[in-house]
Amino acid sequence: MTKSDFRAHCLNRLKSLPASTKKVRDVKINALLQRILKTFSGKRILFYYPMGFEADIRKTIHTFRREKEVYLPFMDGVSFKMVPLRYPLECKAFGIYEPRNSYRKYNLIDVAIVPVVGVDGSLRRVGFGKGMYDRFFPTLKTKPFTIFIQSCACRTTHDICDDYDVQGDLLITPYGVQSMRKTNVERTTRRKRHRRSERVGRIFNFKKDYRSSF
Repeated sequence: MTKSDFRAHCLNRLKSLPASTKKVRDVKINALLQRILKTFSGKRILFYYPMGFEADIRKTIHTFRREKEVYLPFMDGVSFKMVPLRYPLECKAFGIYEPRNSYRKYNLIDVAIVPVVGVDGSLRRVGFGKGMYDRFFPTLKTKPFTIFIQSCACRTTHDICDDYDVQGDLLITPYGVQSMRKTNVERTTRRKRHRRSERVGRIFNFKKDYRSSF
């Protein structure tokens, strides 16, 4: 199974989510994200501005822009740079909303909030396939604490990503929080014991005919 196959599967799952439950899913994600961000003392946060079926985190953005330095991506060729959040936002390519451009270079942040399509066994990101975040992260002075956001759980136990794919520290879905590394954030998904071949309670498993347990 390739990363492309897994991406296609996750995109199909995202597109099939009922619109009637989106508001509930977004409320849960915003509540979890805000609770986690309040545990960090860092001031600089890179958010994303939601589009399409991505989780709508605008409520969290509005909440933290009053007390933190909030940045959003600004398209720059095949990658992007980050610029301070300033209104009004302008609709650009792919229907992405961006702040006005800034000629000052920003390359230091404490936390990055990143949308994901899928996640592999090493908590590496499967995105839309354009590689923009993969090009952006190496431009930073230090790797920020990285929080992945998914509108639905779509994760495989297999390591299918490349070494250059962005690796997360936490994964937030409407079902809770999963951690890849030691953090001071409490895990909220239930932990169950399974044999390795049956470990599908929280994680998508290719051996189950493309069915997720969620």
